[in-house]
Amino acid sequence: MTTEADLDWAAQRQRALDAHARAQADRRAREAERAAELIGEFVRDAAGRGIAPVALTAAAHRGSARYRTGLHGWYLDRHRSLGVDTGGRFYLLNVPNSTRARLTGVTLEPQPAPLVIGRGGRDGESIPLDVLLRRRLAEPVG
Repeated sequence: MTTEADLDWAAQRQRALDAHARAQADRRAREAERAAELIGEFVRDAAGRGIAPVALTAAAHRGSARYRTGLHGWYLDRHRSLGVDTGGRFYLLNVPNSTRARLTGVTLEPQPAPLVIGRGGRDGESIPLDVLLRRRLAEPVG
């Protein structure tokens, strides 16, 4: 039999969960906004330094295949798994293997950029977005 105390506890628990979810959503929104600012600065700085955008390709999860994306911008990492297009949108450049994509290419959707790349990953390697962008800008042009 459910008592009034049980219902009160359940309501309190639900309010706490809702408040936690709102706080997380707010934090993610602030993080995405700051990351977008950093990426916008990167795009302006890259153009100002003469770092030309390139055609971005996406890598297959397994194997060495790379697929056309129709995007132009800059790779952010040496693995070419992260990219920014000329409009300042952030992309994860990994896709499932696809025979069809070898012929037609792939369509990618921009993602909200995290302020820390690789946070929570199993390999333990992470890097702040601003550091990654500065490193990319410091690479030799050409």
